[in-house]
Amino acid sequence: MTQPAARTWTSLDGLALAALDYAACDGSARLPVVCLHGLTRNAKDFEVVAPHIAAQGRRVLALDVRGRGNSAWDPNPLNYNPATYAGDVIALFEQAGITRAIFVGTSMGGLITMTLAALRPDMICGAVLNDVGPEVGAAGLARIGGYVGGAPEVSSWAEAAAYARKTNGEALPNLTDADWERFARRIFRQTEAGFVLDYDPAISEVFRIAPTAAPAAAAVDLWPLFGALATARPILLVRGETSDILEADTAERMSLAAPHMARVDIPGVGHAPTLEEPQALAAIDAFLADAP
Repeated sequence: MTQPAARTWTSLDGLALAALDYAACDGSARLPVVCLHGLTRNAKDFEVVAPHIAAQGRRVLALDVRGRGNSAWDPNPLNYNPATYAGDVIALFEQAGITRAIFVGTSMGGLITMTLAALRPDMICGAVLNDVGPEVGAAGLARIGGYVGGAPEVSSWAEAAAYARKTNGEALPNLTDADWERFARRIFRQTEAGFVLDYDPAISEVFRIAPTAAPAAAAVDLWPLFGALATARPILLVRGETSDILEADTAERMSLAAPHMARVDIPGVGHAPTLEEPQALAAIDAFLADAP
């Protein structure tokens, strides 16, 4: 498997941001794919999906949203919101000479994609929304708020894997011990001081200081943003069958609002599918096969 190149760019307010850049395989030129992760995650979430897509002839950029992975932490926690993140993506496009792309957004990444559709609709030629929609389940929001920003005591990769299983095992019941070890290496960083979650703990402050600015704000009407995204472009919805973030009723209403939207439900999985499930990969392959 070809290793991605490490890319950097600068946000409008001067932060150094990072991405993993997967080169497309040989073939006819096709639009690139931009992958945006969830609230507490980073570009490594796409370490299987991104090369899979690149093998089909598309360049893939998996971003570390500010405050995560190799991107700089923001000194102002209130900047941890979808509008700021969308501005960061716009800056990347301008600096990298990208004009249009297909987007894959998991949870918060989907909210960023919807925000971009309202701000810069010309940039998005299609989108995959992974377990996110214009309404957020209250139970899921409370669950995330209960652990985000925490500092678990972890002193080995085995303990990191145990933490990953504890916080995500109900949503991903089919992962093996080896899967959890890989999962742990995606969400933790080993430093001289020990093992830490690979994000700025201050991302949690938005939930307490300004709940309506939280990445998964339940109080904001996001239906107009979904409408902007779903208008005149292909869209695929991937939903975990037992998700507490994208509830079944919301997904049904999305299908009614956007009849052209393709949809796949991943059986036995909650929030959020890894996109490595066979059903998810097959749906993404079919979606991209028909995309520009």
